[in-house]
Amino acid sequence: MVVGGGVIGLTTAVVLAERGSRVRVWTRDPVERTTSSVAGALWWPYRIEPVASARAWALRSLEVYEALAADPDRTGVRMVEGVLGEADLDKARAWAGERLPGLRAATAEEYTGAGLWARLPLVDMPVHLPWLRQRLLDAGGTIETRTVSGLGAVGAPVVINCTGLGARELVPDASVKPVRGQLVVVANPGIRTWVVSTGGDGEMAYFFPHADRLVLGGTAEDGVWSTEPDPAVAEAIVGRCAALRPEIAGARVLGHRVGLRPARDAVRLEREPQPDGRVLVHNYGHGGAGVTVAWGCAEEAAGLAAS
Repeated sequence: MVVGGGVIGLTTAVVLAERGSRVRVWTRDPVERTTSSVAGALWWPYRIEPVASARAWALRSLEVYEALAADPDRTGVRMVEGVLGEADLDKARAWAGERLPGLRAATAEEYTGAGLWARLPLVDMPVHLPWLRQRLLDAGGTIETRTVSGLGAVGAPVVINCTGLGARELVPDASVKPVRGQLVVVANPGIRTWVVSTGGDGEMAYFFPHADRLVLGGTAEDGVWSTEPDPAVAEAIVGRCAALRPEIAGARVLGHRVGLRPARDAVRLEREPQPDGRVLVHNYGHGGAGVTVAWGCAEEAAGLAAS
């Protein structure tokens, strides 16, 4: 049994099902309404704890996304070039090794200031999540929209906890806290590359091109629970992105998104035997790095469930 239907839960369920396990997923929200559906979502080596494990999870996930990018219309994964601003080339090379052979310093024409040019997986979550769901169903798994009041109430010999922010109440784990992210979706004025930038004031600006849409961000507000878009914040996001690419200023707004990243001091990925003989495997606390580490974490969680 997998509890949680975001990218972590679905990916874990897919790995389990394709390894021959009978898998059920219980999710409070349909996949289209999970926090994961709001994500940008660019694969990048975010620094999360534990660092060594996160690197291994991310590089394994990169391998999977590179393969999925061969069929982008179906999987929602494409390899797209862009600039990561305010990043150190030597540190990035040390982290990624030979896995990102095209990694280089951005030119002055590509980015004002120091930045890295890279070709990375960009995931269109409204396409990718339904594709994961169908892949699970094709492997014999099932999904049920169901609210869980507590992990102890889940009647299965092995339960994998992929509840994200819900783990705060269900475990309970008070160390799990929201990091609020707000995005603006606009009609794409012809932009084909992505940019992630951090201003001198610490404010983020990023844009990710998805077909005829451009996803603009963003914010990272620790401990904020509101999921209502703030018009003033949306205006500021558009302004910061337009400072990077002026054509964004006149782009038609298609919608607003807000998601609460499930942050924790460190990802919790561990096996916890229960007094009644059941096994609980925790896989939560990924913050904004869920897409980056999803496949590596899923494979480790599946191994813990089988051990």
